[in-house]
Amino acid sequence: MKQSKPVQSDQWFCSLTPESLGSAEFKSRYQIKYAYLSGAMYQGIASKELVVAMAQKGLLGFLGTGGRDIQAVENDIIAIQAELAVNEVFGVNLISQMENPEAELNTVAMYVKHGVNIVEASAYMQMTLALVYYRVSGLSRAADGTVQCAHKIIAKLSRPEVAEKFLSPPPLKMVQTLLAENKISKEQSELSQLIPMCSDICVEADSGGHTDRGIPSVLLPSIQSLRLTVLEKYAYQDAIHVGLAGGIGVPQSAASAFMMGADFILTGSINQCTVEAATSDEVKDMLQSINVQDTDYAPAGDMFEIGAKVQVLKKGNFFAARANKLYDLYSQYRGWDDIPEATRKQIEQKYFQQGFAAVWAEVEQYHLQKGNSKIIEKAHKCKKHQLALVFKKYFSLTTRYALQGMSEKRIDFQVHTGPALGAFNQWVKDTPLADWRNRRVAEVAEQLMCETARFMSQEINRLMTASRQQDQQP
Repeated sequence: MKQSKPVQSDQWFCSLTPESLGSAEFKSRYQIKYAYLSGAMYQGIASKELVVAMAQKGLLGFLGTGGRDIQAVENDIIAIQAELAVNEVFGVNLISQMENPEAELNTVAMYVKHGVNIVEASAYMQMTLALVYYRVSGLSRAADGTVQCAHKIIAKLSRPEVAEKFLSPPPLKMVQTLLAENKISKEQSELSQLIPMCSDICVEADSGGHTDRGIPSVLLPSIQSLRLTVLEKYAYQDAIHVGLAGGIGVPQSAASAFMMGADFILTGSINQCTVEAATSDEVKDMLQSINVQDTDYAPAGDMFEIGAKVQVLKKGNFFAARANKLYDLYSQYRGWDDIPEATRKQIEQKYFQQGFAAVWAEVEQYHLQKGNSKIIEKAHKCKKHQLALVFKKYFSLTTRYALQGMSEKRIDFQVHTGPALGAFNQWVKDTPLADWRNRRVAEVAEQLMCETARFMSQEINRLMTASRQQDQQP
């Protein structure tokens, strides 16, 4: 690993340690060694093995749950808890499911059942009954009268209006609904108005996967300022910490986050290319060689119709180009038959390797088996909706190709990642960590935090030395 160049001892005025970075109160709250988290990655790429590896080194990682069956997630939680000691902590992702609130409620109920006390809430644009249930069902009053929040929520977000909702108390109407349904106690309903919806906030700048393409130097100060305004209004008993994610892969980027006042940092893309990540070896082979320019933006399969974007691997495959073409066709035409014949043949032969009718039959069968008959009824009435469903099939296929490492489908791999991994690859070039088989998630965290502390110390001392020399000039 390339280390920062040391300076002479007589030039040093301070020597930071990785333990000194970020908020001490944040680390105490979560009982962790560093103000460093590993974020959830969809389809369980942030695996149970990754979460356990982080926890056993005194760090906090989040299990990836997006796109996964609830039973598979439950099995992972049970396995994680069996591996960890009492003082070792872990978190689980909780993703918004606006179109399926019942599934979200079932997920939360399962988390509560298994004593999951830390969640990373992602993709929320507004508060949901399930999220409020998770937060409020963990409330109690201590002997000294203070409010105890057993269920901690770290809200991952990129919009100030969403941050304001998380910084406010749980919506009273939802609290009253939960009380009426006997999901919470009367005391919990009363205590709910004394706390914010979240314990802490992770500001997500431009990142791998779903992204609003936010700029960290703009987003973080905005949310920090909003936090101060809201805290003045509500006067909560506990602090709300604000951390930063997105684009963090080298000491300089981590240092910039801490220098902007981030209470903690969260990494994502760099962890996808580690031994513990649950994607295929073929994908990791591709990822370990990318540079900062080797990503692109493509439509998000789960939010295809509204044109939401994900950041994906561009080098070595056609996924981004093909996914964008599908969205352009969807935007331009009312249905499959309206698309020019030559283009239709290209889609069938190169994207699906079968005809449109065959793909539609598979999509129809899948939704009927899932009990989504209304979706199919709508598709029969609206050809544009049918077109969207078929095109979204390409996104599910390309995800599976990548996760399973289907080499013959390599050009269609859908791999969510950001340029932070490219920066990391350049940082570790010509070192043992150049090969992903030597990258272990907790060791990556250790190296990054140690080198960040070293880099910050060196830069602070360089500035202080220059300032002293200037003061000494006549």
